[in-house]
Amino acid sequence: MTFSLGIVGAGQFSGQFAKLFLAHPGVADVHVTDLLPERAEELAATEGLSGTFPSYEAMLESKAVDAVAIFTQRWTHGPLVLQGLRAGKHVYSAVPMAITRDEIAAIIDAVRETGLTYMMGETSQYNPATVHARNQIAEGAFGRLFYAEGDYVHDMDLGFYEAYQYSGGENWKATASYPPLLYPTHSVGGVLGAWRTHAVSVSAIGVRDERGDGVFDKEVSQFGNDFSNATALFEVAGGGSFRTNEFRRVGYPSHIRESRFRFFGTDASMEQLATVSFWQDKKGVRDITELLEPKPTLAPDDPSLRHIAPALRAAFTSGSAPVHDRARLPREFDHLHNGHEGSHHFLVDDFVTAVDTRTLPSVNAWVAARYTLPGIVAHESARQGGVRLEIPDFGDAPGA
Repeated sequence: MTFSLGIVGAGQFSGQFAKLFLAHPGVADVHVTDLLPERAEELAATEGLSGTFPSYEAMLESKAVDAVAIFTQRWTHGPLVLQGLRAGKHVYSAVPMAITRDEIAAIIDAVRETGLTYMMGETSQYNPATVHARNQIAEGAFGRLFYAEGDYVHDMDLGFYEAYQYSGGENWKATASYPPLLYPTHSVGGVLGAWRTHAVSVSAIGVRDERGDGVFDKEVSQFGNDFSNATALFEVAGGGSFRTNEFRRVGYPSHIRESRFRFFGTDASMEQLATVSFWQDKKGVRDITELLEPKPTLAPDDPSLRHIAPALRAAFTSGSAPVHDRARLPREFDHLHNGHEGSHHFLVDDFVTAVDTRTLPSVNAWVAARYTLPGIVAHESARQGGVRLEIPDFGDAPGA
């Protein structure tokens, strides 16, 4: 069986996914809508999509669309997801899931009540380091895992100014101040995507910005935020902890690798840096850099990336790493672009397969909540000077 999909938001990110959804044998056709109609029309013409809709509401009313994929501003996801589910559509959402606990709870309730598929497209679920750590944990190679680290370190100067200007219009500085810990899923999801546990409490510290250019200025910020960097320490169920860094002012080559991870167990450990990765045990050190290194599938100067800042293009050009098992993917993907260290192909296939088979996707609503809510609580902790706060948990998905 196949289904039809509606892309919501025709910005810098959605075009790469539109191509993959259209190529997947489980998708019959792909439509698009955007608040700026000319962007939707351009994407439809460039990628050969089936057509455009004048609004999200019109897309949801159409019987020609069975599912929607949301690629809009990150603080809009929660309400748009709920609209889609309530309209009877399966929903794929870019990260984060939502920005409040109430929005997350409402999405979980809607998924439970409707029986529809919801998936959050967290790229770190298939980050090579997360995949390798997940495999090693399943085999017991770490012994007892007791500590991990996940970083998302991306300086604003490396493409984010251009990205916010593209999406935010004249008032882009108000949205460029988006709190780092409200975008936690790359760092938190990369850890929890391997370590089968969840966060139960957190203490976080935020660093107030000093650039003075109107970004991360409370008086300008739509979110009343002046933190550009933040660090959170989480306690996990079953014992242990993990630390995440969300940095937007940092001397680090995020165009090489913006997410990186470390895992420590009683028998072995694993550490990833910008250009090297190691597996370590009590006998010695093994270089696993090549195992985790994706090979590019798309040139940085490819015409399809012309609207994306050069410093951001690496995220859209990576292929698969040796640790990735591509056997389950449709052959139509073999020569198509990938992105975010090899994750895009797997995320698209996860969603299409889940809708087709009515099974839970890898990052279903309950998993997405565990990747997103810890950051929301951590931001509140940082605003309160690092006070330790409990993190609510919605439990496992029914039947998981």
